[in-house]
Amino acid sequence: MVNFIAEIEKFDTNGEKTGWSYVFIPEAIAQQIKPNDRRGFRVCGQIDQLSISGKSLLPMGGGDFILALDSKMRKQLRKEAGQPVTLSLALDVNFKVDMPEDLEVCLAQEEGLLEQFLSYTKSHQNYFINWLNTAKTEVTRTKRLVMIVNAMALKQDFGLMLRSNRKEKG
Repeated sequence: MVNFIAEIEKFDTNGEKTGWSYVFIPEAIAQQIKPNDRRGFRVCGQIDQLSISGKSLLPMGGGDFILALDSKMRKQLRKEAGQPVTLSLALDVNFKVDMPEDLEVCLAQEEGLLEQFLSYTKSHQNYFINWLNTAKTEVTRTKRLVMIVNAMALKQDFGLMLRSNRKEKG
């Protein structure tokens, strides 16, 4: 477990991260959590008194990372940008998301789509899987399955899939 104090920060403008609140994790601390990894990984532990697990450290270049803080986490912490937080983080070795059967069946029906999906890093696969699993209705889940299948056919990552589908609606 690595313990440190950091300040909550917020991106003014930074592409798709514009408006995000986060904690900056310098390379030296990230190396203590997971040595020699610059791609991104999951952590568990605590932010102040809030227990966390399965949270992604996102690479920012040069070996530095960020830990995004969504609005639910900030409300639980009762903190916003500019305020300090105490972190105790470790590599989350128990984090695992299994591929839903319906997604695997859909991807396997077209040659190369399942292979395309599996070519992504585990963390990128999890973006698609978590998004699919958070659908509240069968109609929404079906729409998301179709979007994921189309994204694999177009070799799109998760962010590009979401952006391209926004453009089509707007």
